[in-house]
Amino acid sequence: MSTVVANLSILSLIFFAIIYLCIWTQPISKSLISIQTNPSPPSYSSVPTDKLEAALSRASMANKTVIITVVNKAYAESHDDTYPSMLDLFLESFWLGEETRPLIDHLLFVAVDQTAYDRCEFRRLHCYKLGTEGVDFTGEKVYMSDEFIKMMWRRTLFLLDVLKRGYNFIFTDTDIMWLRNPFPRLMTNRTVDDLQISTDVFDSPFSKDLINTGFYYIRSNNKTISLFETWYAMKDNSTGMKEQDVLVRLRNDGRLRVRILDTLYFNGFCSKRKDIQAVTTVHANCCRSISAKVSDLMAILRGWKDFKASAVGEATTAANNGTQSFRWMSEHFACWKSWDQQNKPIV
Repeated sequence: MSTVVANLSILSLIFFAIIYLCIWTQPISKSLISIQTNPSPPSYSSVPTDKLEAALSRASMANKTVIITVVNKAYAESHDDTYPSMLDLFLESFWLGEETRPLIDHLLFVAVDQTAYDRCEFRRLHCYKLGTEGVDFTGEKVYMSDEFIKMMWRRTLFLLDVLKRGYNFIFTDTDIMWLRNPFPRLMTNRTVDDLQISTDVFDSPFSKDLINTGFYYIRSNNKTISLFETWYAMKDNSTGMKEQDVLVRLRNDGRLRVRILDTLYFNGFCSKRKDIQAVTTVHANCCRSISAKVSDLMAILRGWKDFKASAVGEATTAANNGTQSFRWMSEHFACWKSWDQQNKPIV
């Protein structure tokens, strides 16, 4: 009898042990499964420290290179309720250009006012709102006015911040049409130039003094960071000079390897070189007003579409060599006429 009682006691203990295990191991198992299937949280070093770093990281190529443009309300919205806006044309050039569509993924729009930022966000682009310290940068700015100069120096300070974060970048004005991918034309190897910058007139003894900060490629290194620091530090001792003029003085001190970009490829309205087979970008420089820029850049894009649709365009795209007779149809008439309208703002 005692043996039977002992056996029943043992069976009871085993039964309760099984029930206990069934009840208490279920949540533990689920927790273990959850830990195994959920990815580990990112390390602290991979978490962006601020909004700028987050924006740069999203737009960056694998080698920490980004494309940056600055936009305000005057460029983001249509002028006098006449479409398209400058921003519309800028984006359209990426759509129409050769091998330029993927570059949109690496383009960071730096908005200097809320309207420009909202327009950027609506298009689902890479956007960053730049603080302007109480200065209103929304409207069309008069060339060499106090507000114009302040905006240029604020831009320089911002780009210095980008360099300090280890990012290489192409800076491009928004009034530049990207007709071809410029990277094959830029020497991006680490052993070559620190700065590659556009000029208004290339085939001139004064081309080094006519550099244009509307388009340039710069690598992040100690030399370029030092240059930008020195450049910005001269802001208060350069009365009556825009930031571009100050850079001309600095680039001649031999600290950097600087290459001036040929206007055959990096073209603009200041230049008379119009080889549509070679052109990579077209800048609406030497122009006084936004409305004139928009008018003439629309003509540039029309000419580009005609070229691409023509037999000449097809042959050039296929062979990419030789000389063809196709030339731009536009002579930038609106921009030339804008200089006769002295009451218009210069941009």
